[in-house]
Amino acid sequence: MSALTARCVGLLVAAVVLLGTGFRFAYPELTLLGAAAGIAVGYAVLTAAWRPRLEVTRSADPDRVARGEPTAMTLTVRNAGRLRAASLVAEDRCGDRSVPVPLLRLRPGRDTTVRYDVPTSRRGVVPVGPLRVTRRDPLGLVALARPYGGTVPVWVHPRVHPLNAVPTGAGRSLDGRVDKVPHGSITFDSLREYVVGDELRRVHWRTSARVGELMVRENVDTSLPRMVVLLDNRAVAHPERLDGVAESFESACEAAASVLVAAYREGLPVTLLLVAPEPAGPGPAGDGAAHDGGPLDRLAAARLADEGDLQPATARLRRERLGDTLVFLTGPGGRDDLGVVGALRAAYPSVVVGVFGAAEPTPSGAAGLVVIDAVDGAAFAAEWDGVRRW
Repeated sequence: MSALTARCVGLLVAAVVLLGTGFRFAYPELTLLGAAAGIAVGYAVLTAAWRPRLEVTRSADPDRVARGEPTAMTLTVRNAGRLRAASLVAEDRCGDRSVPVPLLRLRPGRDTTVRYDVPTSRRGVVPVGPLRVTRRDPLGLVALARPYGGTVPVWVHPRVHPLNAVPTGAGRSLDGRVDKVPHGSITFDSLREYVVGDELRRVHWRTSARVGELMVRENVDTSLPRMVVLLDNRAVAHPERLDGVAESFESACEAAASVLVAAYREGLPVTLLLVAPEPAGPGPAGDGAAHDGGPLDRLAAARLADEGDLQPATARLRRERLGDTLVFLTGPGGRDDLGVVGALRAAYPSVVVGVFGAAEPTPSGAAGLVVIDAVDGAAFAAEWDGVRRW
């Protein structure tokens, strides 16, 4: 992107006036001055248009942090050309701010390194880059800016608060009854045909005699709880804003991250779902980076959606039965939908609801659910460990 400075505009106007006056009234001196001014502008354009050969590399250390934790970006710019890159002004984009990078008179084959902190005060995906290099001519008439290098995302995950308690497993009998079971319980799940290598002690002789083929019992570890975290990312569920930020949603993200990390630590299978569909871009900048870090990256990139309906999400949960413990995290605007969540108790024996930012407490027996009212993620973690109605 090129820009003509005020000095250049004034010189162009002077060149036109001098050339017009010189030719009109036959003043060769004025014509010469006008031609000189025009040549100066042309020289400035050609000089600024020269593109220096710069190689840009960057790395974040680390590139994934929890909210509030420090991280730094290291940027290295190398002059890969043969000419000295004089009169260069560079700045690196880091989120919403710019970081100056010294490149003045960078010699051929030399490089310069800049290290600066990346802001992590807010959850999200911070896009860093590209480097913006501005080339100016010696007379200061023209400035031409070009981008160098790509964009590197820094993932700022929600804060994680320690959770100690984990839910118990659920045993499902063939008649449809659901019972809570202690850890270490192995129960019957189904029958299948015998294949070579199966242990004979697993043969179900009564069924084998009835069907005329050897049938083998399939057992499952019902003591291993399967958890599902449903994060309510609808804008209507988090109506309150402080400086444009829905603090109830930020607290819900912290609670979701805490449950996920606690499940991973215990080796429990856990699934993260969002009520509203996730946008194509992972962060506010929509830079298109992939969620390489899994659910925590998804939480870092999670945003409130103006559109969204709870019914499709609950229909999927009812249809697929993704676990035996459901954790629904919402804001004050989502309390009217607790009846819809309560209808899932037939498919999920344990349903825990976290409500953040509500002015008044939610009735403890709302829709027969375990409801935790919390002001933030830390309060949710403290209340979670005190829940005994798993």
